[in-house]
Amino acid sequence: MAASAAAPPAARTWAVDDLPALAFDPLLTELLEKEPVARIRLPFAARNEAWLVTRYEDVRAVTSDPRFSRTALLDQQVTKMTGHMVASKAALNYADPPYHTQLRKAVTKAFTGQSTRRLRPLAQAGTDRLLDAMEAAGRPADLMKHLHGPLPMAVVCDLLGIPEEDRAELASWPDLILSSGPGPESSKAAKAQIHGYVIRLLDRRRAEPQDDLAGVLAESLAEGRITAEEAVSLAMAILISGAHAVRNNSANMVYVLLTRPELADRLRAEPGLLPQAVDELLRWIPHRNGVGLPRIATEDVEVGGVLIRAGEAVYASYLAANRDPAAFEDPDRLDFDREGIGHVSFGHGPHHCMGAMLTRMESEVMLSTLLDRYPRLRLAGSAEDVVWQSKGLIRGPKELLVTW
Repeated sequence: MAASAAAPPAARTWAVDDLPALAFDPLLTELLEKEPVARIRLPFAARNEAWLVTRYEDVRAVTSDPRFSRTALLDQQVTKMTGHMVASKAALNYADPPYHTQLRKAVTKAFTGQSTRRLRPLAQAGTDRLLDAMEAAGRPADLMKHLHGPLPMAVVCDLLGIPEEDRAELASWPDLILSSGPGPESSKAAKAQIHGYVIRLLDRRRAEPQDDLAGVLAESLAEGRITAEEAVSLAMAILISGAHAVRNNSANMVYVLLTRPELADRLRAEPGLLPQAVDELLRWIPHRNGVGLPRIATEDVEVGGVLIRAGEAVYASYLAANRDPAAFEDPDRLDFDREGIGHVSFGHGPHHCMGAMLTRMESEVMLSTLLDRYPRLRLAGSAEDVVWQSKGLIRGPKELLVTW
């Protein structure tokens, strides 16, 4: 099919309002079916339109094609989700290969299977301690407060090598950065605080090397493979996304199991199914609001039969790709027996999430422990009583009150 050289279609205004619970965004459903390469305006810089691709094949093409650049995004004003820049300009998010590859190499050995296996018993022990404390506090209990908040933060702090006495100070910063609600000043202040803390941590690792991610970064910095700003950016990205995203994703999974008790019962009866179930939950749950960072076309490129001109911005929706019926049979059905093609919840191409194995491990530990420890675990109220976060880039419950 020849690419269309006609005038671009009229842009859709995508307000990205808060949706109830884990409802899928109806605009993504509509575009996936009727206009898979569409023009959009997001809440900020709305006058600067962008393309949005939603089909699985097109999303994978855009996110792996070197003709679509993240670095070029730094010189563009593009319609976007927030009024502030979430990631540092030195971050992986804005890098293209080969520079992107160089940055990833600086931390890759901290995300191997061996590292995940080292952290798993720490995650299990942390989960057990947190649930002991939850039981001591009595019923009903808020799982966000007692488990989904502190456990991912503890794991990413174990990964980085952040000592216990510093962790309370860090706890609220990721939420301030990854939200469109508090505003740019709160986000900038939180980033400045994390930046200062990471600099001090790397200074300590240079003086006293240890086998953790801070040690890996300090070594790369000392050998001149990365700059101080790059080291801080990498550490901040891992701390923020590791604590915030896993907290919400794991809580969303538990919410699904509590509102679909037949699925929880099946996992109790077939515990070996858990890794496959976690992957299907990752595919099915709409884990974010709107869409992530775009890319800029560096030359004219045809995508899905549409001509995207050099200099134009393109967003790729992983959420929509995970619901593409051309890729997944009956995609709106949550099916723990689903096999075959892989989801793109961790991204695709050079920017595929480095922490995918770690995220899966944490979710498996939390879900398996809750299912085993509490055969009668249930919501303390109705599903409609659950309070959800507002204006967050990552979706999840604000509170998840349960009893057992």
